[in-house]
Amino acid sequence: MDGRTRKKPSAAGLGVLAAVLFCIGCRQPVSPSIPLEIPQQFSQSGTVPLPEQWWESFHDPQLNRLIEETLGNNFTIRSAWDRLRQAEEAAVQAGASLFPAVQYSAQAARTRREVSEQVLYSSGYSAGLTASYEADLWGRVRSARQAALLDAQAARDDLAAAAVSLSASAARTWYRLLETRLQQALLQEQRRTNEQVLELVQMRFGQGQGTAADVLRQRQLVESTRGQEIEARKTRTLLEYQLAVLLGRTPAQNSFDVPDSLPALPPLPDVGLPVQTLLRRPDVASAYKAVAAADQRLAAAIADQYPKITLTASAQTSAERVRDLFEDWLGRLAADAVGPLWDAGYRQAEVRKRKAVRSERIHQYAQKLLTALQETEEALEENRSQQQLADNLRLQLQLARQARQTVQTKYLQGQVDYLRVLESLLSEQTLERQFLAAQRVLLERRIDLCRAIAGPWPMSEPSQ
Repeated sequence: MDGRTRKKPSAAGLGVLAAVLFCIGCRQPVSPSIPLEIPQQFSQSGTVPLPEQWWESFHDPQLNRLIEETLGNNFTIRSAWDRLRQAEEAAVQAGASLFPAVQYSAQAARTRREVSEQVLYSSGYSAGLTASYEADLWGRVRSARQAALLDAQAARDDLAAAAVSLSASAARTWYRLLETRLQQALLQEQRRTNEQVLELVQMRFGQGQGTAADVLRQRQLVESTRGQEIEARKTRTLLEYQLAVLLGRTPAQNSFDVPDSLPALPPLPDVGLPVQTLLRRPDVASAYKAVAAADQRLAAAIADQYPKITLTASAQTSAERVRDLFEDWLGRLAADAVGPLWDAGYRQAEVRKRKAVRSERIHQYAQKLLTALQETEEALEENRSQQQLADNLRLQLQLARQARQTVQTKYLQGQVDYLRVLESLLSEQTLERQFLAAQRVLLERRIDLCRAIAGPWPMSEPSQ
């Protein structure tokens, strides 16, 4: 055969291709409806816009540095970056099928023959190119690629959701550490006050104006305060360990410059309209993309029931010498159609399964919306109630201090017994600690609200 002869596509092959081109089109995904009615507005709202990086609303430079270090060094967030890269590369792989696949081949052979006691050698060389392409008439490959792209987008949303949660955890841990340090200082001050009262009670006992039981009760109060100091010191150490790990450090690297006061509570942020706020949340966005990806995979499963059309083109050359290798070519063009005839219901079952998966994703998305609404409303109510509690504790503390001063004066004048002094002292000191804790909890509730309404912000991948 002449090596220059081109092999033309057969009439049968062209007929199959033409017949397929006139078949019905592929199934296109339909935007799913969500069985949930979103309210028009939240129960309450502030007026100050929340910054994109929500923690900046606290105006705390140390918190800003801690969260920046957390988002750069924490291994949980690094794992989320790894998952994002995996999803992006999976999308690249899924999209590769939209383009022709080209392969090359090369072969060299040396043959030895013996003819009439004579050894003969011959050489042969060949090379070839083959290109194949699936004509995605029904959209199966496009749907698979779109699903992979949506998975990658969902992975980026998951990264943003992890960043929101991690930054909130770092902020809560930081203010708990700060409150514990302040509790330590407060307990030291209360212990010194109790020791001063003990000296007073001992002096009155020496003057015959008190009882030994009064002295013992006051000593017990001093030691009780000392025990609370020990507990606060342990809690501070554990929080330092926890914060160090959040920052990507070892627990031993737990040195922090803790300020002497809690920051002022930032104003209540504007929570916006429910629809806008929910769609801004990265976890909600990820759940929606999971619905869309499931719908695309359903489209791919339906399209898989139709024939697959593959176009193949190849070119081959061979020669006995390398310099003659590319002089003669043999070309081939083919079109193949392959479709399911009987698969025991496998593809139909796959379609039904994908429908069930999409339904599951829709319900998960609806639940995510409900949970987001719940978290926002709960955070708003917690902020309101905690503010009222803090104001109430402030008033109680003012009254307790006045009562303690009055009772102590009357005790020195001999008008009341020691038990009244002890009662007023315990009440005042308990309220001091409760008020400090309430201020920290109020900051935490504001962090919870910011976390509930926060959206994504530009992030740079940490260096490896």
